[in-house]
Amino acid sequence: MTAVIEVRFKGNRLEFFNWTTPEPPALHDPVIVEVERGQDLGRVSALGDVALKKCARGCGGCALAEVPKTVERQVVRRATPADVEQADRLHADEDSARRTARERVRAHDLPMKISDAEWQWDRRKLTLYFTAEQRVDFRALVRDLAGVFRTRLELRQIGARDEARRLSGVGRCGREYCSASWLPELRPVNLSVAKDQHLSLNPSQISGPCGRLLCCLHYEHEFYVQSRKRFPKEGKVLQTAVGAERVLAVDIFRDRVTLRSEEHGTRVVQLERLREEQAGVAPPPPAAAAPSATPTPAAPAPAASPAAPARPTEGRRRRRRRRPRGGGGPPAGA
Repeated sequence: MTAVIEVRFKGNRLEFFNWTTPEPPALHDPVIVEVERGQDLGRVSALGDVALKKCARGCGGCALAEVPKTVERQVVRRATPADVEQADRLHADEDSARRTARERVRAHDLPMKISDAEWQWDRRKLTLYFTAEQRVDFRALVRDLAGVFRTRLELRQIGARDEARRLSGVGRCGREYCSASWLPELRPVNLSVAKDQHLSLNPSQISGPCGRLLCCLHYEHEFYVQSRKRFPKEGKVLQTAVGAERVLAVDIFRDRVTLRSEEHGTRVVQLERLREEQAGVAPPPPAAAAPSATPTPAAPAPAASPAAPARPTEGRRRRRRRRPRGGGGPPAGA
């Protein structure tokens, strides 16, 4: 019986292999597998239907029945404790190999940074991972390093995200990087993803330790896109129970919409009620409280003060206006 299993190597590197032994392995079991030139040691990270689905996703979405045919490399055998000890010794030597490679890079004055080194289990190959802002001619460096390590050497350029995935670390959320823990593949993240989520476009707030946009933005993006489809677009003018109103903002977590009209001002309404108003089912919302013209019993008018009556003063003013200007006699009709 042939089964497909997923094997994880150092730096979260994943590959798929065929398992031909009747007894299936268990998760995290060490196994010796075939590689391009020789053998390598890894640990089982997925098997069964989970490994089949992951393999089908990585090769372009082929049918699950065709997956075992597309996987060509085999699992040689289960790893023994001696094999695991040999792999641990090689991992301990990788730090010194990385330091030696960095010294040679400085000696050749190359604009590149060696980020990680990985020995193959049979010690037939050493892979050096580096980052650089541009293309680097490292042919002289490869000849120099091959004379130092005396093995097949490969220099592989990776990006900032891949470097963070290999080295791992703790993000601002207090947990391990998503790319190094559970994220199956690294997808490109652009500013449009942050705009759809109404996040601040300040790079220091939406960038990860690698200097690129946070991987979790892409993970949550589909949720925001699907949730916003239930709401009207911001800036659109709607005909509601109170008239024409413009959509100012939407709250996908509380199902609320902020509307504004020239006559009634700004109001916040639930999405369900907004739909009922547009359909003509819900009555218009109550008008805003306005000062009443009729005095209420709770607030009676204060009594006029006898020292300064209002009407007598007005009467005296009227009488003064009726007096003729030409004489000092009494007014007519007195």
